[in-house]
Amino acid sequence: MSSNPEKAPEDPEKPHGHNEPHKHQGQGESHKEHDSHAPKSAPHESEQAHPLRARKSSQSHEAKHGEHRAEHSPSPRPHPGHDDKGRPFYRQRHFWIVWVPVIVVLLLIGGCVFSELHKKAKKPPADAGVPVSVTPVRTGSIDVILDSLGIVTPVSTVSVTSRVTGELTEVDYKEGHDVKKNDPLLLIDPRPYEAAEVQAAGQLARDQALLENAWTDLKRYEDAVKTHAIPEQQVATQRALVKEDEGIVQLDEGNHDAAKLNVDYTQIRSPIDGRVGLRQLDLGNIVPANGTTPLVTVTQLQPITIIFTLAEDYLGEVTPEIKPDQPLRVDAYDRAQQKKIAQGTLDTLDNEVNTSTGTVKARATFANANYELFPNQFVNVKLYVKTLTNVDLVPTAAIQHNDTAAFVYVVQPAGTVKSTPVGVTVTEGDMAAVTGVKEGDSLVTDGFEKLQDGSKVTVKKPGDKADADQAAPKAGKAAADAEKNDGA
Repeated sequence: MSSNPEKAPEDPEKPHGHNEPHKHQGQGESHKEHDSHAPKSAPHESEQAHPLRARKSSQSHEAKHGEHRAEHSPSPRPHPGHDDKGRPFYRQRHFWIVWVPVIVVLLLIGGCVFSELHKKAKKPPADAGVPVSVTPVRTGSIDVILDSLGIVTPVSTVSVTSRVTGELTEVDYKEGHDVKKNDPLLLIDPRPYEAAEVQAAGQLARDQALLENAWTDLKRYEDAVKTHAIPEQQVATQRALVKEDEGIVQLDEGNHDAAKLNVDYTQIRSPIDGRVGLRQLDLGNIVPANGTTPLVTVTQLQPITIIFTLAEDYLGEVTPEIKPDQPLRVDAYDRAQQKKIAQGTLDTLDNEVNTSTGTVKARATFANANYELFPNQFVNVKLYVKTLTNVDLVPTAAIQHNDTAAFVYVVQPAGTVKSTPVGVTVTEGDMAAVTGVKEGDSLVTDGFEKLQDGSKVTVKKPGDKADADQAAPKAGKAAADAEKNDGA
């Protein structure tokens, strides 16, 4: 019987390496399995003499033991984000081979784009100037025109009423039609007035007979008084009777004329050439004499006038130009001052200035051949005072104003602008006559918000005007964003 008994077999239910740390579990199990097949009394001299051989033997035992456990244990389910061996995807070699170059390229592209945008916003090209449009100064003629507001006023407007009372029996005109002077318009029943005329005529005839008889008696009495057949008192009385009858006859003649005139008044006629308005009274109505409500209105439309006002400051300029043989031209425009309605001439100025408004009234006459102007119509008036010749003309868009004076930006040969004061003589439409510049000077007409004296400019081509207008706000916004980023 051997003095070194064999080692008792291990409990199968007891886990290997139960008393060893977890990280050395596999190694402990390998050692226990190796010790169970070797005699306990073995001195392990070979392991001490050859440590490398012992380590290899231990690794081979562990590998065999792991394969044995893998064959008899169920295969574990891969964890999400891991492969079938339990390794995370980001630790796999092919993951870094594919994605590292892609990420590097994207970072390089983003850095280049950001750098270029930052450089463009922060540092615009040093030689780029403010884009502007220019117009040269030219020499020419311009009209001195005064603008005003006016009201179309007819030369004559007649409100027709009746001078006699009676029934309206006829209407002889059409509403809105033109009539001539003395054309019949209305008829009042004339019969009562015709009867009164007959009565007046009879009374006149009777009194005329009495007067004739008195004259005959007077002549006989004058012959008799010469023979002293009658007293002179009787002759004097007869002379007085003749004079009395003459007065009665004159009275009768007047009554007869008045009766005939009333008959004429029953026929209402147009007093002027013009256009009749709407009828105010219908047939069958009793028309009052000298009523306050007109029966019809007649307005003269050809010619017609416009009454407008001028500031008293312009009197010294307008008055010397008023000449009988050369009347000043006056144009009438619509409310929007876009359409010219008619052309006429200045008649006269009023004889006094309205102290409450500081203006003077003026009247202009228009032929109104096509009835362009209508009574009481509101119009804009342009009075052509005179024409200036050989003056420097510039667009009104080029003229800027400050608190003290007007000025323009003149483009210099070096590509910069110079602020030049100018005097505005007269303005007409989009052109103005100025002093202070000379013919041929190039004046800036837009882009003033970025200009100052000495600013460098770039003249835009006519076709690039719209593009420059759209690009200017974008450039300004980019510069503002760059300044904001620098401040941050």
